[in-house]
Amino acid sequence: MSTLLVTHPSGLNHLTPLGHPERADRLRALDRVFEQEKFFLMARDLAPRGAREDIIRVHPADFVDAMGEATPKEGLVRIDSDTVLSPGSWEAALRAVGGCCFAVDEVMEGKVSNAFVAMRPPGHHCETRKPMGFCLLNTIAVAARHAQAVYGIERVAIMDFDVHHGNGTQEIFWNDPTVMYCSTHEMPLYPGTGEVSETGVAGNIVNAPLRSGDSGEQFKEAMESRVLPRIEAFAPDLILISAGFDGHVRDPVASLCLVEGDFAWATRRLMEVAHRKCDGRIVSLLEGGYDLTGLSTSAAAHVSALMHG
Repeated sequence: MSTLLVTHPSGLNHLTPLGHPERADRLRALDRVFEQEKFFLMARDLAPRGAREDIIRVHPADFVDAMGEATPKEGLVRIDSDTVLSPGSWEAALRAVGGCCFAVDEVMEGKVSNAFVAMRPPGHHCETRKPMGFCLLNTIAVAARHAQAVYGIERVAIMDFDVHHGNGTQEIFWNDPTVMYCSTHEMPLYPGTGEVSETGVAGNIVNAPLRSGDSGEQFKEAMESRVLPRIEAFAPDLILISAGFDGHVRDPVASLCLVEGDFAWATRRLMEVAHRKCDGRIVSLLEGGYDLTGLSTSAAAHVSALMHG
């Protein structure tokens, strides 16, 4: 079976202010990457719009309605200093959610081996009732709940290797032993969460913070010593990846020194666990990555690993 790529042009219509790192050019760069010959054999689909019933498993209905109503007819509306709504933002967020749930469907139904969802805005900072950090909805949390509700999945593991800690995903699943959230991230750095001591009510939160200047050696050690054994022991029925590539050495927003080969290595190691525990079922979702060259090479390495193991 093949690897599925899920995209939608609505992702280009979420507009941010000039100079904002989370910009539409990120998706344009990835479009160029996946036009390369080595990606021709990927299955490809457009992201459907996310279903309200999927979203309200994570975000209260009044929050969802308020976000839709806050979306402007023209111009930009600031939610906070980093997070904005433009006329196309809510549609883009809904398509990101829908694309991730669709990817879960395709993987769970055995139509593809695994999937990568190349959409924006990202999601892992959005808490139950609080959009923040460029994120309007917590896409990966909605996908996890969709897998549980529709397919009866008992345990979902989420691996987040974005350079920023996914405070939103951690908050959403803090009290839920059926979802394990694991994160490698630079500290201290926005949003300030992600200490080793933050473990959730059932030990289902696994944080492996890195320090400014850390490279692939420290990243791999954190994965090998803290993250991978915990995912293995958790024995998930599905693995979801918050694939942020802003830990790349070129990235302007942080100070880790990862290279594309480190993301490929992490992907292969997660695939090994997935093959042992959940028939290889992995769905990966784009989070950060703001240097276009670093994003392009890293996403290419990540998806190549998904395709070839």
